[in-house]
Amino acid sequence: MAAKGRTVARAPELADLTALEARRRLERGEIRAGDLIEAQLGRIAAREPEIGAFAFIDPDIARAQAKAVDEYRGTGRPLGALHGLAVGVKDIVDTRDMPTENGTPIDAGRRPGKDATVVQRLRAAGAVVIGKTVTTELAYFHPGKTRNPANPEHTPGGSSSGSAAAVAAGMVALAIGTQANGSVIRPASFCGVVGFKPTHGLIPRTGILRQSPPLDTVGVFARTVEDAALLADVLAGYDPGDADTRLMPPPRLLEVAGTEPPVTPALAFVKTPAWDEAEESTKDGFAELTAALGSACTEVNLPEPFAQGRDAQRKLMLAGFARNLRAYYDRGGEKLSPTMRAAIEEGMRVTATDYLTALDWREALNAGLEQLFEKYDAIVTPAAPGEAPQGLDSTGNPAFNGLWTLTGVPAISLPLMQGPNGLPVGIQLVGRRGEDARLLRTARWIVTTLAGQE
Repeated sequence: MAAKGRTVARAPELADLTALEARRRLERGEIRAGDLIEAQLGRIAAREPEIGAFAFIDPDIARAQAKAVDEYRGTGRPLGALHGLAVGVKDIVDTRDMPTENGTPIDAGRRPGKDATVVQRLRAAGAVVIGKTVTTELAYFHPGKTRNPANPEHTPGGSSSGSAAAVAAGMVALAIGTQANGSVIRPASFCGVVGFKPTHGLIPRTGILRQSPPLDTVGVFARTVEDAALLADVLAGYDPGDADTRLMPPPRLLEVAGTEPPVTPALAFVKTPAWDEAEESTKDGFAELTAALGSACTEVNLPEPFAQGRDAQRKLMLAGFARNLRAYYDRGGEKLSPTMRAAIEEGMRVTATDYLTALDWREALNAGLEQLFEKYDAIVTPAAPGEAPQGLDSTGNPAFNGLWTLTGVPAISLPLMQGPNGLPVGIQLVGRRGEDARLLRTARWIVTTLAGQE
């Protein structure tokens, strides 16, 4: 029975709300955080046995957080930006009240002493950290238990597999992931959700498993561009514990994302050096997409040096593994997958000269992108070669992601296409480094423009 004077939506409806719509209902007092969390716990109970998106979830912990949020509302003080909203957190992000096991049995039962900076910001904004989402082993290629909600016989992608799947399955409206190669954009494409990888250094990484600092980036998953902007706004900002963050004004991502561009955006369709790895259906889909965008979209070829980006990204990533994950190799190598052991061993063979040259390539390629972005608002390119591959032994090919992670530019995957088997395929938009809000505004424009042509 609903409390007198307050209308409560049915639980299935609550679980399907976007984050912004749920926030509006919470702000107006139409629902409580407890109502929303119960709806999402119900959805998790229904879908989790099939999908396996969570590494850890305790309903009592979630309910206790929701109760505290509702009690806070009763004080009459201002509400946080994420008041009462549930967020799934990738299991390489430290949480003081839940285990953080980094996708490896070597860390089984690990209990961090404090929250990661992003989790501190979630709690300060009134969010409910509903559980820890599955990561691949040490956030690399060896898959976890998660299945793709669009078809459980297909991979959800990785390494942020649980976060993407949890949003796609309606278990949460918001989730946090990370990317050092394609770990946000690719699973977002495969699962059919929005995945946003911001500019490198916009969101701090203190308290998160370190792989390769020049590449490591915190990203977000959501159902809409605006929801992604809402979450990223809360997480962004300077942190003295992360040397790659900077003191700067708030990015105002949500505010800008919700506005109309002053002029029609100019888009560059870029095939990238990985185009030959795209499936024919993806190539056909992008031909239709660029035709639909008309004069707003022009095909642009990247200069030949961009072909060096893939090798440079791999050297930075694997050398980072050798330095930052070596302790796992030394103390429990027999518990690591052959894939992980081989990656660390390859990283050990990267010379200092090769590493520094890879860093030089990062800046050289960024200089080329700066020239492109003098003329274009964003790059349009595939988020993945095609649909999620069938089978659970691989997380798919990140060929269309590493270049943008190397250069540290913002990127977003939008679930706007469908493959021949009816599975989602994302289009990726890439923006100028530091212009995250502009990219999100352009992404929203594309979504509404294409929706208007249906």
